[in-house]
Amino acid sequence: MSQRTAQRGGVVWALVITSVAGFMAALDNLVVTTALPSISEDLGGGLEELEWTVNAYTLTFAVLLMFGAALGDRFGRRKLFGVGLAIFTASSAAAALAPGVAELIAARAVQGVGAAIMMPLTLTLLTAAVPADKRGMAYGIWGAVNGLAVASGPLIGGALTEHISWQWIFWLNVPLGLALLPLARMRLAESYGTGARLDITGTLLASGGLFGIVYGLIRGNFDGWTSAPVLTGLIGGGALLVGFVRHGMRSQNAMLPMRLFRNRAFSSINAASLLMFVGMFGAIFLLSQFLQRVLGYSPTEAGLRMLPWTGMPMLVAPIAGYLSDRIGGRPVVTVGLALQAVGLGWFAVVLTPDVSYAAQLPALILSGIGMALYFAPAASLVMASVRPAEQGIASGANNALREVGGALGIAVLTAVFTARGGYEGATAYVDGLEPALWVGAGVVGLAAVSAALLPRGGAGGSGGAGAPEKERVTVAA
Repeated sequence: MSQRTAQRGGVVWALVITSVAGFMAALDNLVVTTALPSISEDLGGGLEELEWTVNAYTLTFAVLLMFGAALGDRFGRRKLFGVGLAIFTASSAAAALAPGVAELIAARAVQGVGAAIMMPLTLTLLTAAVPADKRGMAYGIWGAVNGLAVASGPLIGGALTEHISWQWIFWLNVPLGLALLPLARMRLAESYGTGARLDITGTLLASGGLFGIVYGLIRGNFDGWTSAPVLTGLIGGGALLVGFVRHGMRSQNAMLPMRLFRNRAFSSINAASLLMFVGMFGAIFLLSQFLQRVLGYSPTEAGLRMLPWTGMPMLVAPIAGYLSDRIGGRPVVTVGLALQAVGLGWFAVVLTPDVSYAAQLPALILSGIGMALYFAPAASLVMASVRPAEQGIASGANNALREVGGALGIAVLTAVFTARGGYEGATAYVDGLEPALWVGAGVVGLAAVSAALLPRGGAGGSGGAGAPEKERVTVAA
């Protein structure tokens, strides 16, 4: 076998392993939502317990992402990827076997820990395996798979629950994880970051701050935005994040050096990612319920009718990656976010209690193309904006901001929805959904503006992040 053929095989294996692992982690964000009635019937529990079956995963995932990336940089990215994958797989089995709702919530929290270690390392491992001139296409496929997982979670969860049982939304992860573990050991190359000591102070500040913020955002609509727990979470979390920023400015070994944000490419693409997930997560959360509560579709039927949106990344994102290689990521991301904003606005315009599917279809297609154009170039821009030894931290930070954006999007758009409408009937639901979609469209529009502020020609390599540091890389055993 020639060296070129072997290199191509390594790229393919890295792409398959990291994409499937990323799919598993991203899918579990929303896969539980359509299974909640069945879980309640089998395991019991009130609204708060059912809510935590979703949010326990989101919280641990969001607050530990940067720590997971730092562990990989320090102790070996392939090694920690395997650790995270093993934790995620075992806790998925525990969730499927949970005898009660409390055990299910605990298993979901541990799932989030595994995903937080595994997810940011998928992108750094893929970057290490793919030649620089081919990364746009690789990021396109990786982004397509991850985008499909996020958006199709309700469809997959609904279909498995409706046709088999809710436990299979968790059993699905087990054979995939067991297959990936030996493949990762045999087919991925080991690599390390700078070798600096773990930043314990930064980790505690970031984790505590993100926990407080995400907890407050999740509970705000239920406990009240002025309740003591919510205010404590938001104010205390905000204060800890301020401390994290100060620490990042002063410490030589900070887990997220604040100097990275002096780079316009890094700061602009992260702001765009945060805003994109605010609008997208909130819209999918409400629209999936609209299709079921107002139009009367089953979970599977609703998911199928959203395929022009949720399935579009599989078709368009590889093309987006190719375009980003040819013309740069900035125009592709900007156009994608603009189309996503137009799609959400179109939904708001045509929305009625008896809107036809034909009237919804243009909005679904525009939103799907927009999401697909965003995912692949965004990943490329994040990774290109920092030096190689800091790509793990950059990936962790970007994924953490996406998760926080998702929680914020659900909280903000649901707050708008409940202020103007509610679940009392079809008319009330539409009365709340329409202004919520306009807010989502506006937020994604701001994301397009942020992307437009990226430097021309993409991230521009290290982009001011400093001269590249030498990474330690070892071949797979």
